Order: sequence, then C-alpha cells, then structure tokens
Amino acid sequence: MTVLRGALVVLRPSVPEDVPVLAAIRATPEVRARWRGGDDLESEVAEDLGDPGTHPFTVERDGRIVGLIQWYAEEDPEYRHAGIDLFLDPAVHGGGLGTDAVRTLAVHLVDDHGHHRLVIDPAADNTAAIRCYTKVGFRPVGVMRRYERGADGTWHDGLLMDLLADELVRREPPVTTD
Repeated sequence: MTVLRGALVVLRPSVPEDVPVLAAIRATPEVRARWRGGDDLESEVAEDLGDPGTHPFTVERDGRIVGLIQWYAEEDPEYRHAGIDLFLDPAVHGGGLGTDAVRTLAVHLVDDHGHHRLVIDPAADNTAAIRCYTKVGFRPVGVMRRYERGADGTWHDGLLMDLLADELVRREPPVTTD
C-alpha cells in the first residue's frame, strides 16, 4: 500500500472505513456544489472507492481525514496521461493543503508511474481551485463549454488544465520580502 507524504498532508489509499467521513465532507454545501450526488452519498462514495478505473487516496492532516484525491489513467499508448480529481473539507480551505495534495500526487504520477502529462478539469468559475492547480504547474488549455450539469440543472463550463512533467513545480517557491 503506497502512502504518499507531502509537506502538509499524507495521502493514503482509501479504505471502506473512510466512507462516512468522506461522505460527510461531500455533503457540505461547498463541496456538494462541485461534487454533486444523490441522496445516499455514503453509497456513492463507497461505489467510487471501488471503481477499478480510479486510484483513490484519503487526504489526512495531522491524522484527521480532510478529503479525497484520486487519479485515473488513459493507457492507450498514443494518448497516455493521468488525470486528477479532489475535494477537501471546507474547514481546511485556504491553508495550502489542496496545493500540497495535488503536488504530492503529481510527483508520484510523474516519478513512479512515468506519466509525462497530467490533466485536471475544475469548473471554469472555481478560481480557488484554478489558483491551487496553477501553483503546482498546471496551465489552462481551454474552456470546455457546457461541460457539466450543475445542481440547478443548467450546464456549466469547465476549464481543462494540463501539466507536462518538466513543468511540475516540485516545491513552493521561497517567499521573498523587499
């Protein structure tokens, strides 16, 4: 079982015992707005964890579950790449945990799995997520118009971002003062 350690978070393979906490995080209004679901989030999270096409990691901070990050791979050799999705407890938003989780997983995907390209696709209006991913080296590629249906039933744009292995920002740049 691969456990990944970042500067702020630990990413460990998700287990069924994580489901209640992850479902509770998914049920928060801020997360539910981006990761919609039905009335039985525990069943949905359990089903997601069992999806053979994804590799879910539970995000922990100081031994406490604060979210989930997962990756999937396109294995066709002509298009090989990996994609990342994540959600974090709104109580920890703004503390750098998302950036650290994405960076930690990206390093793993490049170094250990040999991926030369990674993708992520936040909602086009999710400026906090876009800022987080940009800190790791992801760049906007284009807007996917009417990409996903929102909770209100209307279609919303997504932003496709990608990162090439040599663009990965492996650590936070130092803060300088003038």
